[in-house]
Parts: sequence; structure tokens; C-alpha cells
Amino acid sequence: MIEIRDLHKSYGAKQALRGVSFAVEKGEVVGLLGLNGAGKSTTMNILTGCLCATSGTVLIDGVDIAKDPLAAKRRIGYLPEVPPLYVDMQVSAYLQFVWELKGLRGGAAERRKQLAAVAEKTGTAAVQKRLIRNLSKGYRQRVGLAAALLGDPEILILDEPTVGLDPTQIIEIRDLIAHLGEQHTVILSSHILSEVAAVCGRVVVIDKGVVVADGAPAALEASLQDNSSRVAVIAGTPQQVKAALEGLPELVSVTPLRQTEPGVWEYALQGAAGSDLRRPLFAALAAAQLPLLGARGAQVSLEDVFLQLVAPEQGRGAPPEKNTATGGEAQ
Repeated sequence: MIEIRDLHKSYGAKQALRGVSFAVEKGEVVGLLGLNGAGKSTTMNILTGCLCATSGTVLIDGVDIAKDPLAAKRRIGYLPEVPPLYVDMQVSAYLQFVWELKGLRGGAAERRKQLAAVAEKTGTAAVQKRLIRNLSKGYRQRVGLAAALLGDPEILILDEPTVGLDPTQIIEIRDLIAHLGEQHTVILSSHILSEVAAVCGRVVVIDKGVVVADGAPAALEASLQDNSSRVAVIAGTPQQVKAALEGLPELVSVTPLRQTEPGVWEYALQGAAGSDLRRPLFAALAAAQLPLLGARGAQVSLEDVFLQLVAPEQGRGAPPEKNTATGGEAQ
């Protein structure tokens, strides 16, 4: 559906893209991630025909966007970070205007049918007669999505669709994107990594103009799992546990976290880099007759993967047990 081959883009002496290549199959929902200035927006602008590449090829359903831009663009619906809305127009008038700008075919009946269909899809049917300036930011994003959907494009490219929205609006737009992903091929750029993990079946990470990772969020998270870091629930006091484990050459530190029940504690165990604590931990506790009631690895989030790939100096020795969101780009 989308094929990007060896994409380069230079702004004078600055190289924004340095050989970006990836493909998106029909029906995929792909997240595009990167730090500020990594090349995400440049990539999306080239994909939509808003910018020309310095070199490389972009094929949209087999059509080279540089050689036949009109044919390629007919297959694309684009929502930029700031939707190009005319705020003094009513929603219905604006969408009719976009219909005419796109040069869509069909008479008045076909136009009414499509306008009603995109209003239903995006939840804007109730605000068709309102001025855009009087809508909330969440509804403005919905109107922008409705405009992108006119002409029923096979591909949707969404650049930061939830930027500036409140938490309720973010959930609404995220659910809408998930629904649209059932019927369209979607490329989504977002600062909110938990949102990308929830909506996208695959992520492409760009750093300094090159692709540094490409895969399913769960697979990328699994690649960062570390058996040298464990959280264990042990029936034994901190003194007993430390005495039982102090001779393990693989173990760096034992930190009591909390008492979960009388005589039972939760401990954070950090091993040497590259070590696997599981077997020696079980054997040492069994020898000391301290029951091991449970053990788990520290949770790895998409944020941890992102930071490891594009900002390793911010990485942590043991992955944190949390799932927060950061990252993005403004170009």
C-alpha cells in the first residue's frame, strides 16, 4: 500500500532524512515515533506530497507520488497537526468547500451521501450548523478528520491528532482512530506513547533521519526485558533474605520494597549486567528454607524502548514499573 525507499531530504547543509525506508501493508495502523527534529514530520509531509524529497521514492498503492502526485493524493486523507480550518464557516459549509477543493466526482446526491457518512463516522453530525470557531478543540480535530475522510481515501496520515486535547478528548479521538483503522490504512504520529501502543499494531522509530526500529510494540518491549532485574515475594525478613543471598556472585543488590503480609516481603533484586537471576535465586532461597512465593520481571513500556533507542543517556539500569508517555517532534 505504501512503500518508502531510501528517502533523503536536505535543507541546505542540514540532512533531515538520511535513507529512510519502510513499507506499510493494507489495513495496518502504524505509529511513527521520534524526538523533536528526528524527521517524522518531514517524512509525513513527503508522503502526502506537501514536500519533495531530495532523493528516494515514495509509492502510494504503486503510484510514484513524485511522478503522478494527483493520482497518489487521491488515495490519501491527511490531517496535519494544526487542521487547516476556516473558523468563520459552518461545519457543513466547510466540508462542502473541501469536497469542491478535492475535485470529488458525483452530483448533489452523492455529495450529501458522503458528507452524511463522514459526519456519522467522526461524530460531527450534531454540529453541522455550528461555526467552527465555537467548537471545542476536540470537535475541531473531528472536523479535520471528516475533511480528510472525504473521497473515502484508502490511506489516512494523521500528524499529532490529539495534540493540545484534554484527557477526555484524547480518549474520544483515540477510539475514533481505532475505529477508522478497521477500514483504512493509517500512519499515526503522536507524542503520547501509551496512545500509540494502544492504537497501533506496529511502530517505526526514526532518530536523526534514519529508521532505528520497526516492529510490533509488544515485540519491541520484549526485546528490552532483562532477567537480571527481578521483583520477588519471599517469606522471610530482610535480614534473613540478605543473609541467604549475599553469596550469590550474580547479585548486585537486594532492596526491601514493602511488607505484603506478616512475615512476607516484596524485594527488588538487581543482578549484574547480562546475568539471569532466576535459577540461582530459587536455589539459594530453597537452601535457606525461605519460600519464594512469586517473582516477576520489571515491566518494560514503549517509553523505555523509545528512550533506549533515541536517548540512551536517559536510560535506566532497571526498567521502571510504570507506563508514562513522552517524545515527539516539531519541524
